[in-house]
Amino acid sequence: MTATKTPVTILTGFLGSGKTTLLNRILSEPHGRRIAVIENEYGEIGIDQGLVIAADEEIFEMSNGCICCTVRGDLIRILGSLAKRRERFDYVLVETTGLADPGPVAQTFFMDEDVRAHYVLDGIVTLVDALHIAQQLGHSRESAEQIAFADVLVLNKTDLVHSDRLLALEARLRGMNAMARIHRAEHAELPIERVLDLAAFDLDRALERKPSFLEPEYPFEWTGVFNLTPGRWTLSLTTGPDPSLALVGLPLADTSEPGLRAGAERCLRLFAEPARDLAPGDPLRLERHQRLPVPTEGGARFALDIGAPGYYAIYSQHLAEEFELAVCDEQDQPLAPECEHLWVAQHDHDDQVTSVGIELAGDLDAERLNRWLSQLLREQGPDIYRMKGFISLADAPERFVFQGVHMLFDGRPHTPWGDEPRYSQLVFIGRNLDRAALETGLRACLT
Repeated sequence: MTATKTPVTILTGFLGSGKTTLLNRILSEPHGRRIAVIENEYGEIGIDQGLVIAADEEIFEMSNGCICCTVRGDLIRILGSLAKRRERFDYVLVETTGLADPGPVAQTFFMDEDVRAHYVLDGIVTLVDALHIAQQLGHSRESAEQIAFADVLVLNKTDLVHSDRLLALEARLRGMNAMARIHRAEHAELPIERVLDLAAFDLDRALERKPSFLEPEYPFEWTGVFNLTPGRWTLSLTTGPDPSLALVGLPLADTSEPGLRAGAERCLRLFAEPARDLAPGDPLRLERHQRLPVPTEGGARFALDIGAPGYYAIYSQHLAEEFELAVCDEQDQPLAPECEHLWVAQHDHDDQVTSVGIELAGDLDAERLNRWLSQLLREQGPDIYRMKGFISLADAPERFVFQGVHMLFDGRPHTPWGDEPRYSQLVFIGRNLDRAALETGLRACLT
């Protein structure tokens, strides 16, 4: 391992496998490491950062979304910011959302030049829920990818599974990833040296597992490069598969494959930022993420003012042909692109998995809450992949932190409320979630 580079561990695993529990154990161990933590959550309300123990370590929360898609731009930016404060930490932990494929996350440490210059990927540690993994593998491609890319598999919650079943499960895991080390654990408890400072990630093995590993996924499909002279140009669109089209435009000095890819990495960071919504006729701005609405009739046109001659690239969410995208001169004549490039678009997620976040001010009655949650888990437990949050219980001086996976539920007192306003935050992740019913059921538990 290069001495000047900071090691990074990617901590992954399906929803409820115990990632935050393991993270807390790492942060509380007397290992002498100064660790920066980067978290990514799937859900409408950020909960996990509050579940991480109070520590001297710096904790960064990613934008809501999938860490393996546009949020990868946030990861690059945070790592770049950390590199400027190198004296404050000597290790980085990236905890992914339970619905993330870790492959594209690992790509970041090989594809981005700045990241590659300052960091080295030490290993991918995957938490496996021994009680629920068989069910999860049947419903989620991501859970299989998390196992396949792991350097270390932590078979967690072994106290909930019979020893014969554990042996069969370990055999199945070895069949999916023969090279990974497997460690059994209860409550994610295992020696720190089994998950940190492993020097375990093997690029050749990753390429063998997935030959397209170094072909990163992007939040855009097409790039067109246009040779533009100073003046006003127009970008025109017709109705396409979506009511709007997201894109980023930027000047490009190098139109070769490496130049286009360098531009793609710049655009990745811009796509990670919220898009600026334009109206038809509005001017396009270079090096900004913009969303262009397209009416169902007549299409839309947007001004593009160019101050200096040169090559300008448009990185577009969809293929140009899907919206009949064209760059036209002042005589409204379309200009043919000098070159075009197609990119590997971001992968599809299970669109049946949704998140419901609820926040309520005030206290909840413990007895009513217990009855409601018990009924909810009896009736919908198989569809609730994950639930977690903070609860303000009447007459309790501390927050009550709870976490659940399918039918299992666990909770404990957390930090005191003190003088802070009391409220409850809950997140449910799963299938067939009824937001209105969940909100009504929880509100009925208010004192």
